[in-house]
Amino acid sequence: MKLYYSGTSPYVRKVIACAIVRGLDGRIEKHGSNPHASPADLLADNPLSRVPALVTDDGMSLYDSPVICEYLDSIGDAPKLFPASGPSRWRAPTFTALGVCILDVCVACRGATATPQEAAPRRPPHSPRGRAASMPSRLVAPDASHARVSSSTETSVLRRSNSPIRRCRSSVFMLI
Repeated sequence: MKLYYSGTSPYVRKVIACAIVRGLDGRIEKHGSNPHASPADLLADNPLSRVPALVTDDGMSLYDSPVICEYLDSIGDAPKLFPASGPSRWRAPTFTALGVCILDVCVACRGATATPQEAAPRRPPHSPRGRAASMPSRLVAPDASHARVSSSTETSVLRRSNSPIRRCRSSVFMLI
């Protein structure tokens, strides 16, 4: 089997964890891929150009981590991760869906907070504090003037109703 992966994807990590628990990790060839670049080999096996994507031994392409995990659970000799029937059969995918939603929110939070340096507010070049004023207070030397500026910057970002950090934090709490 061939698994298209990106080291930064939590969805890939979920699939790899499932493969390890099922004892299948040795049968999977990992193929590093950048889904943002839409490489031809990934597009051939997954028209969505997303990771994870798994090509089975018989050539079938599977994509989306819940689908891949269900497939991995259907092969091999290790105890099943998904119950076969009864109420527990439906609790397992429900908890899986909750986990996927939390991952989606975390990925969105990470994307929203990883802004390019050019988009960050800049202090005038003659400012004595320079970049230290925009750092979170826990990263700045314990000088009162630096901490005061950093704390006020942090607080103002968190208080804005359209702040990505605030929206993501609210979304995670709503899911839990």
